[in-house]
Amino acid sequence: MLRKMKRFEYFEPSTLEEAFSLLNKYNGKVKILSGGTDLLVAMKERGLAPSYVMNVKCIPGLDYIKYEEKKDLRIGALTTIRTIETSNVIREKFSVLAQAASMLGSIQVRNRATIGGNLCNAAPSAETAPSLIGLKAKVKIASLEGERIVPLEKFFVGPGITVLKKGEILAEIIVPFPLPHTKGIYIKYGRRKAMEIAMVSVAVIATLSVEGEVWEDVNIILGAVAPTPLRARKAEEVLQSKRISEPLIEKVGQLAYEEACPISDMRASADYRKEMVKVLVKKAIREISGLKKS
Repeated sequence: MLRKMKRFEYFEPSTLEEAFSLLNKYNGKVKILSGGTDLLVAMKERGLAPSYVMNVKCIPGLDYIKYEEKKDLRIGALTTIRTIETSNVIREKFSVLAQAASMLGSIQVRNRATIGGNLCNAAPSAETAPSLIGLKAKVKIASLEGERIVPLEKFFVGPGITVLKKGEILAEIIVPFPLPHTKGIYIKYGRRKAMEIAMVSVAVIATLSVEGEVWEDVNIILGAVAPTPLRARKAEEVLQSKRISEPLIEKVGQLAYEEACPISDMRASADYRKEMVKVLVKKAIREISGLKKS
């Protein structure tokens, strides 16, 4: 249902310094607009009524993808999801991230939505978060006082809440170059195949042995089944340094099921979400391993 929006004061800073000053001046009452695909919907349909809105899209130098062979991938916070989805470097070297980006909304939404906005919105179902956490990404947070680096896994505090402090802006996402023989997959499950918020999502990123039989490093991240994206650490530990087998896959799926702590809402019950975690984790492991369900 569309609501009548409350009047608000609008700012459009042209530099980061100006943005920092505004954030400090209005003492955390400013809502940041980057792509607008989340904020404007919340204002129109969910009754969010900020007194101040600051559009950061005109700040130069925050829209980029930088990559040097076998070094970090760096993504500016204002880079659109569509740019990430279609980037040749990301598709080739960090394909699980491109895969996740391709599943966010429609092409029209992806052309507007930014990676920084998707992360700062801190939705448990955030499309890019599980893959980035599995890739061991970090975020650069900037303010008038300087910069700090935070592992993305620790960036999320709860639904809609991050570690960003007063006067801080997410400036950059840093993704380390994956080890050789690393594979990843992102699976999203919803009631529809497109234009759907994830009911459950799973990202599995694994570094395999040269022969491709032993899982030497494993990251399993679950989305939409906890207040924040959740690493299934017990499931990861069971896979570590193991050869894949069907009994092992079944065990890992069960452990992930037990680690998930979803809620029930209008889209699905908690029990159903937990069952889908088990299904999707097993599916992801089989696909990475090249195994078919027996």
